Amino acid sequence: MGSIEDPVDDLLVTPPKSWATGMPAVTHALEYSLSQTSPRRTALTLLNINQAKGIDCPGCAWPEPPAGKRHLNEYCENGAKHINDEATSRRVTREFFREHSIAELDGKSDYWLNQQGRLTEPMVKRPGATHYEPIAWDEAFGTLARELKGLDSPDEALFYVSGRLNNEAAFLLQLFARAYGTNNLPDCSNMCHESSGSALGETLGIGKGSVSLDDIHHSDLVFVVGQNPGTNHPRMLTALEETKRNGGQVVAVNTLPEAGLMRFKNPQKARGVIGRGTELADQFLHIRAGGDLALFQALNRMLVEADDAAPGSVLDHAFIDAHTSGFADFAEQSRKVSWDDVLAATGLPREEIDALFDRVLGARKIIVCWAMGVTQHKHGVPTIREIVNFLLARGNIGRPGAGVCPVRGHSNVQGDRTMGVWERMPQSFLDALEREFGFTPPAHHGLDAVDGIRAMHEGRAKVFLGVAGNFVRATPDSAVTEEAMRGCRLTAHVSTKLNRSHTVCGDTALILPTLGRSDRDIQGGVEQFITVEDSMSDVHASRGKLPPASPDLLSEVAIVARLARATLGDEPALPWEEFERDYGTIRDRIARVVPGFEDFNARVSVPGGFTLPNPVNAYEFRTASGKAQFTCNDFTMPDIPAGHLLLQTLRSHDQWNTVWYAPNDRYRGIHNARRVVLVSPEDLAELGLEDRQLVDLVSVWHDGRERRAEGFRTVSYPTSRGSAAAYYPETNVLVPLDSVADISNCPTSKGVLVRLERTGAARTAAAIGSDEGSPAWGA
Repeated sequence: MGSIEDPVDDLLVTPPKSWATGMPAVTHALEYSLSQTSPRRTALTLLNINQAKGIDCPGCAWPEPPAGKRHLNEYCENGAKHINDEATSRRVTREFFREHSIAELDGKSDYWLNQQGRLTEPMVKRPGATHYEPIAWDEAFGTLARELKGLDSPDEALFYVSGRLNNEAAFLLQLFARAYGTNNLPDCSNMCHESSGSALGETLGIGKGSVSLDDIHHSDLVFVVGQNPGTNHPRMLTALEETKRNGGQVVAVNTLPEAGLMRFKNPQKARGVIGRGTELADQFLHIRAGGDLALFQALNRMLVEADDAAPGSVLDHAFIDAHTSGFADFAEQSRKVSWDDVLAATGLPREEIDALFDRVLGARKIIVCWAMGVTQHKHGVPTIREIVNFLLARGNIGRPGAGVCPVRGHSNVQGDRTMGVWERMPQSFLDALEREFGFTPPAHHGLDAVDGIRAMHEGRAKVFLGVAGNFVRATPDSAVTEEAMRGCRLTAHVSTKLNRSHTVCGDTALILPTLGRSDRDIQGGVEQFITVEDSMSDVHASRGKLPPASPDLLSEVAIVARLARATLGDEPALPWEEFERDYGTIRDRIARVVPGFEDFNARVSVPGGFTLPNPVNAYEFRTASGKAQFTCNDFTMPDIPAGHLLLQTLRSHDQWNTVWYAPNDRYRGIHNARRVVLVSPEDLAELGLEDRQLVDLVSVWHDGRERRAEGFRTVSYPTSRGSAAAYYPETNVLVPLDSVADISNCPTSKGVLVRLERTGAARTAAAIGSDEGSPAWGA
């Protein structure tokens, strides 16, 4: 495939797109796929991705249509890129690690590391070594097991899980961790949708969404709040197109105009190829960062006051009386919401909110979808509670075509949590484990991702095992996180490809290479399948189609089972070898432990799988009161002092999670560069900065520690006033570890207070009238 070089930083800015997808998306998907592997392998992955007997896309968690109603090409541009990025023909061998020191790899970019290809055999960095070297699997498991058994307490170990892990391996990992003696099971939900789980668990009794794909199709009004489906889960656009064709409306609430929510050109339809496509958002509210709480408080005030004026004509009192608690206090607080506060927090004119309210009154079935633009704020939990208030007030919970829809951005992140990967699983789950497996799991809560970093940094956690993902680049406060990881006695990562977490090593470090979703998984001569749960509680099988990238790879199930056996021996006596040999035996145990998975093997063998029951849709609310809970949420808004902006980190279009495939963000008009910061022209003028100015981003936090991201170019862009946007993981360095959402402890990556400082390079470039001096990729 030739040598891999980082793209040259040569910023080109074009006008933002007013539509998304269409044939350009198809072209870009094929170009990237064919740059990674052969036409035959590309065809094999694309014809099988998201099919009933095929490969579940390892990308986002958006659900597929029912089996029999799926398109031959049931994937999006980013899904095609991601599956073939995994299916790449490039390989990372022992010779690669002999040629490149860890220090050298640590200086490479995320792009360069990912582009090297699939890992092929286990590697170890021994104490004091400068390079990784090969290690046999048994020795690798023995090394990790000795460290685990040598700890003073099981709570000195952390077992981190990313959302690409399958249900079977996730269930085994949490079983191993708890049999070992700890609930330290941080996962990627801690950093993205933990605020959703906290708010929904308190108000509805379950930390998941309540809607199906069919509900989206037949809703009267769908809110899309703090979310960019065109980049992060493009197949949602197809669902919203169906909403519009069925007569429903869509409202977008965002700090940035997003092309996918303006107009969608569906490449699977003639109108998306040769026509204009479908205009999606009937109304776009260009809200200020962190203003969503105030917006829904305003809507709730308007609902209560409208019902006060005409009792019984606006609110669903029959639903409220039968199924909710706390309405009177909520209504009283809503009447006191200040319009001055609302307009200041949202930055919206009153007439836009009035127009939105008219849409609300005209809709019987309403869904509110949201993502990290809501959850990753300090007041993310109160905002979601206020969204629930809004839906409860008119009975839009449990009704077909209505409900809550937290849109998760990672393939099986919801399934991992269902399988028990959570540091605070309820006692009922732990009791079920004890009945099934005959040992008593620890009852005390474990550490989440943020507290886990603190524990490593303070020397309270000494061994880190990461299963899938790229922990170092996904977490906040990059310098602190790296210091924490380097202070560990041992760090180990179960991975398919090289990433920066492999270059930030403990005293001993292990790379444990695993099968990808696209790889065939054969155990004992029998082909296995794994299962996942999507964002709408649909559970289905995934079957790899390609030969494994190396004969030395183990499946995630096998890695967890062998590590557990090496660490625990026969205490407690658990059938790890049987689990590794036959994944169906794991599903039999899941069926007896996890509610909703009864007769798991038979039900998941049906094409398309099955949907887990959601008690909310049966008006069963597992809250303290036994009813859906109205809440009272104090008004709050971000405080942005003069000379500062509120930064949100985000993905570019050509990016999946922490991995970017090219230095472009086509829909936003950014090309050949990632170190850019998007700022409104009005804010640039107010700050005395120019378009394309070279600046440093400096986050402002009360601990006195400077966090600086250097060498960014300003781009004049239609962001809402007072806000800025820049790509992660490059800007994760700016997110203080202690800047977290109340209650959920979720990092506030969408609410980072920053100032923009002109750099010396900027002053030099301005003086000579050129753009020279841009930082090189990987520098």
